[in-house]
Amino acid sequence: MRIRATVAAVTGALALSALAVPAAQAAGNPVSGVTFSSVVINSGKNIVVGASAQVTVTATYKVTHPSGLNPSSIETGPVLYRGTSITSPTDILGGDEGGTCTVSTSTEFKCTAEIQFRPVPGADYDDLTSAEAGAWKVGAVAVDATGNTNNVKWQGDLGTKNLQRYSKLTVNAAPEPVKKGKTITVTGALTRASWDAAKYYGYGTQSVNLQFRKAGSSTYTTLKTVKTDSSGNLKTTTTATVDGTFRYSFAGTSTTSAVSATGDYVDVQ
Repeated sequence: MRIRATVAAVTGALALSALAVPAAQAAGNPVSGVTFSSVVINSGKNIVVGASAQVTVTATYKVTHPSGLNPSSIETGPVLYRGTSITSPTDILGGDEGGTCTVSTSTEFKCTAEIQFRPVPGADYDDLTSAEAGAWKVGAVAVDATGNTNNVKWQGDLGTKNLQRYSKLTVNAAPEPVKKGKTITVTGALTRASWDAAKYYGYGTQSVNLQFRKAGSSTYTTLKTVKTDSSGNLKTTTTATVDGTFRYSFAGTSTTSAVSATGDYVDVQ
């Protein structure tokens, strides 16, 4: 199982080897009555990571606990995981450090934490691979701040989150200018980040909308849907009618972010 070193940091002194298989909860430990709720990662938005730069997102969550528990007695943090359950994950991702919690009521903490995503091929065992793009489950972990490997509380099924590869989209409408009634050829290309190679490659056989905005308008209208070829390239034609701006727009997938190209203005004479 692949597990990021960052999860070890969430658990304070707990060793990485102890996290590889989540430890059973021991009776009488400070995390025994802890539960998590209201976990919100990246303000509810998808997590989008480019080809090389680290992305850090913020998470907020609540910790319900037995009355009298001191925030400093436990380390907590949100995690993303895949697999049938959080106690037997096939993949798990967490932040470099545990969350910061403040007392809300006698039985509740309000917490914030950060999770880092590193698309740096071969840099460490916690780098992302392109195969990891897509849907993840949301969970959380609480650990005895002393690092006791028996005192760990895992909670899963706290939501879902898409981890997406950043995409780029271009457009070129020609000729410019063009006579009314003549054919305009609109080309472009859809690419997305490879976390394995730290580069952008064409995203093939994807549906992309060709859109047009009349001069003086702020609204784009979809003219047709075009599919990228195997290399991510786009090409279609349309008839020149009035001055305006053409663009391609991609709705995104669970693995790849949505994107719209910067529009290309065409003068119709």
